[in-house]
Amino acid sequence: PLPQPTSPHPSRPFPAQLPAGTAQQRCQAPRPLSGATTSFLWEHHSARHLYFGILGNVSEFQRVVNVLQEGVDFDIDVNASVFETNIRGELGFSGGAMSGFLPVQISEEVARGNLGSFQTPTGMPYGTVNLLHGVNPGETPVTCTAGIGTFIVEFATLSHLTGDPVFEDVARKALKALWKNRSDIGLVGNHIDVITAKWVAQDAGIGAGVDSYFEYLVKGAILLQDKELMSMFLEYNKAIKNYTKFDDWYLWVQMYKGTVSMPVFQSLEAYWPGLQSLIGDVDNAMRTFLNYYTVWKQFGGLPEFYNIPQGYTVDKREGYPLRPELIESAMYLYRATRDPTLLELGRDAVESIEKISKVDCGFATIKDLRDHRLDNRMESFFLAETIKYLYLLFDPDNFIHNDGSDFDVVVTPYGECVLNAGGYIFNTEAHPIDPAALHCCRKRRQEQWEVEDLMREFYSRKKTKKFTLKRAPDHGEGENAKDSQDASSEKAGEKRNSKKSSHSLLSCPSQSFNSKLAVLGQVFLDNT
Repeated sequence: PLPQPTSPHPSRPFPAQLPAGTAQQRCQAPRPLSGATTSFLWEHHSARHLYFGILGNVSEFQRVVNVLQEGVDFDIDVNASVFETNIRGELGFSGGAMSGFLPVQISEEVARGNLGSFQTPTGMPYGTVNLLHGVNPGETPVTCTAGIGTFIVEFATLSHLTGDPVFEDVARKALKALWKNRSDIGLVGNHIDVITAKWVAQDAGIGAGVDSYFEYLVKGAILLQDKELMSMFLEYNKAIKNYTKFDDWYLWVQMYKGTVSMPVFQSLEAYWPGLQSLIGDVDNAMRTFLNYYTVWKQFGGLPEFYNIPQGYTVDKREGYPLRPELIESAMYLYRATRDPTLLELGRDAVESIEKISKVDCGFATIKDLRDHRLDNRMESFFLAETIKYLYLLFDPDNFIHNDGSDFDVVVTPYGECVLNAGGYIFNTEAHPIDPAALHCCRKRRQEQWEVEDLMREFYSRKKTKKFTLKRAPDHGEGENAKDSQDASSEKAGEKRNSKKSSHSLLSCPSQSFNSKLAVLGQVFLDNT
């Protein structure tokens, strides 16, 4: 047993004996109750370096970046989850690369270690890969839906930064394989055999095992301005509403028949209202959010499983590991509605976490919401997501919320390029990506140039330029033609204007999908 610390809350003593946990568990998260140290974990440092970036703590951001550069080696003989390595590592490092602090090679190294998992007859990846040797001969071919469909954001970003299309290509092939194997009523199951494309688990829903597949169809569509991905999601959304939605709850159903298989709400499903807000379905999003919020108020957190007809927790699923999904939805919905109810949820979350979970060495997982017993672990997503979304919920002026009226300009070999205009896309681990940087830093095979040097030079300069956007006639630029805006500059070195325009350039409901966020990543040529 682990040593027993003194509880800082006498009314809520620690359990008599803390679980030692498996070796794998010890390597996944800090031990906040015992104060025990764990082995070096890149996932925690990846989470921390982007968290400090959101807070504007540049010095700590840079310190953690240095730790990552000096201490991370992925060329090792270890089996790793392809899904977890992708969402926790690749975009974290890519985000650092686009901000000029990390070489993109680190992210590329992680992704190349995962590529072997996609070498299947269907194009759908295995769930686990050995970073040194590839897929083990005896590896199971059964992978969850989310483990197949949660790559397009990170892999497309990496393809843009490196000029190598292989990453985006394999991610798209995996997405299309899932789409091809949906049922006749338009649903996907929970687990599938990546060799035979046969569904092994046929429960259809929006929660665990499926969740981030739907999330990445929407976010990939926005990030890449891809109508096909959005069309896929909208078709799924129709089927989900037809077969799984009951009184603004979403149940689990049999993917071929649509009959209810599990009348439960999973805490992981709480991302859904936020996703609905991204496609403009705010009214439905708020109704579902309020259902989930009643569960939070009942227990002071969201249990992993909640039996909807009984209105109580499910046996052995009573815990709350400080997940972010409900807070994430609150942040998105508050940006869309300014409804004070969403701030109340944020306040309740802060108070619950402080009162129930806070201990001397961090914030402990709540093992049982019924009596608020704690577990001796703190998940990395608590740092990467939960407190980040809480911070953004209460920080309306954070640069992440920029509406496009304020931005920077960087000079590239092809003209001037817009950055920091807003419209940031979060991956499923809450690592933000600037769509402007994605398009601005695109590295074409026939036009190789050093993205890192350019970005470092830009971010090292203390001076910025202020530009005012004006409407201009449409014109095309090769295969990536977009609607363009004219730009007129004031003299270099003028201090960036933080005053917001009364007209949001990036939130025009009358715009077609193709023109939304069109300002992001535009290259203004010298002769325009």
